[in-house]
Amino acid sequence: MQIKSLLKITLVFTLCVIMMGAYTRLSDAGLGCPDWPGCYGMLKVPTETHELNQVQQAFPDHTVETEKAWLEMIHRYIAGALGLLVLLILILSLKATDAPKKLPIFIAALIIFQAALGMWTVTMKLMPIIVMAHLIGGFALFSLLLLLYLRSKPLRIPGGDTAARKLAGLAAICIGVLLLQIILGGWTSSNYAALACTTLPICEGNWVDNLSFAKAFSPFQGDHASFEYGVLDYPARMTIHVAHRVGAVITAAILLYLAFKLIRNANSNIMRNAAWLLVGLVVLQVALGVSNVVLNLPLGIAVSHNAGAALLLLNLVFINYALWRKA
Repeated sequence: MQIKSLLKITLVFTLCVIMMGAYTRLSDAGLGCPDWPGCYGMLKVPTETHELNQVQQAFPDHTVETEKAWLEMIHRYIAGALGLLVLLILILSLKATDAPKKLPIFIAALIIFQAALGMWTVTMKLMPIIVMAHLIGGFALFSLLLLLYLRSKPLRIPGGDTAARKLAGLAAICIGVLLLQIILGGWTSSNYAALACTTLPICEGNWVDNLSFAKAFSPFQGDHASFEYGVLDYPARMTIHVAHRVGAVITAAILLYLAFKLIRNANSNIMRNAAWLLVGLVVLQVALGVSNVVLNLPLGIAVSHNAGAALLLLNLVFINYALWRKA
């Protein structure tokens, strides 16, 4: 199999892992299995009578919740398959004379670190800083795999599109802003702050007087038996939620500004199409965010909001690659 074909498959697998991770987290199944990498010391969810008897002896303080445990294990199975695909990409890249070497090695190192974060997510009982880091690692992996794919497939833009290239600095700022917003989203989710505000446009009540930034954004929240369902008080969660909403407005505005500048100035269809895709993804992402508030965080829409952020990031990675690459 060619590296380019394998990279396409791996990109799809990575998106599946991101969505399954979001589904697992939003279903409160992150601790469906209290150990790692197995589930109650087994390679599958224990369901047979003799297996449940073993669980009762080894984990006397836990009750097997089969549905949540299966969600967690399916996530681990898919993530494991992704790890094998990345390993295969690394092997093929090292064997090929004309393939990049440093980037595949870095991607392989990243997925090993991702596995460690997955383990710590369980062993540290959903500590928000670890959960957020695990989510950001998935987005970083997704972006780097696309970058490797783009480097394996020559990008030819007729004439070089020098007019669009003048927007490279703005595109770099946009991807930085989007990354900060994704981090804010991860922090909102890992602290169970997604429903801290249930009205539009900002929050209900006298929210300004209840802002608590120091507590809301402290990376360490003390010792707790578990961080499941969150440990922060309402003002801190509300502050996180408000910051994410304000960040969403700023992010949408600057991304749309980049898109319209590209549509107006770019000479190539490639860049104009990427800009129109950016417009569509931003509008969709804003609609999904509003729907989460209005419809009280339905699971399908919440997972789609995570996927939308990942696709937005990929779109901006492509735009930046096209604008910054050597002609």
